[in-house]
Amino acid sequence: MTPPRIERKELHHRQVDLRFFSRTDGLCEIEGRLVDTKSHPFMRQLAVDAIPPGVPVHNIVVRLVIDDALQVHEAEAAMHATPFGVCRGAVNTLAPLVGLRIGAGWNKRVRELLGGSASCTHIVELLGPMATTAIQGLAPQRLARINEPGSEAERQAKVDSCFAYAAEREVVARLWPHLHRPAEEGKRPVE
Repeated sequence: MTPPRIERKELHHRQVDLRFFSRTDGLCEIEGRLVDTKSHPFMRQLAVDAIPPGVPVHNIVVRLVIDDALQVHEAEAAMHATPFGVCRGAVNTLAPLVGLRIGAGWNKRVRELLGGSASCTHIVELLGPMATTAIQGLAPQRLARINEPGSEAERQAKVDSCFAYAAEREVVARLWPHLHRPAEEGKRPVE
């Protein structure tokens, strides 16, 4: 049961939009956009005038070009609105991502390379959900490969990777019965 609604007033709106594209050259692109707006005039530090309500404080776009193995071939950013002019220099900080592979450890590696003053906090924030967008974008290819006869390692890696793919749940029991483990006695899995 939810508590009764309490009157509230929106002060800040963050929109994150993530899109995945296939390209005619065989590569793929992930585009992430982060837009922050205020519902009231907002006076930025060092600014002479306030930003009017609804005008973006941040409008940042990041684009990654990857192959089907999730290796980054290109990384670029555009900063259409920032609180400080100097922020726009962060568009030149993404080169260390080229050659990296999206997968386990991606977020940690991104923070190591671009965290703190090395890049823009909001770019770093976008790169995490952009990675999962890439994985979802390539899901049809991955799912086709995972059921091929020589892909047992991929199947094993998928088990216990999330709630649905828990070894004791119905999804694993139906897809890969040989990898299914019954729930511990007295503990029935939540389906």
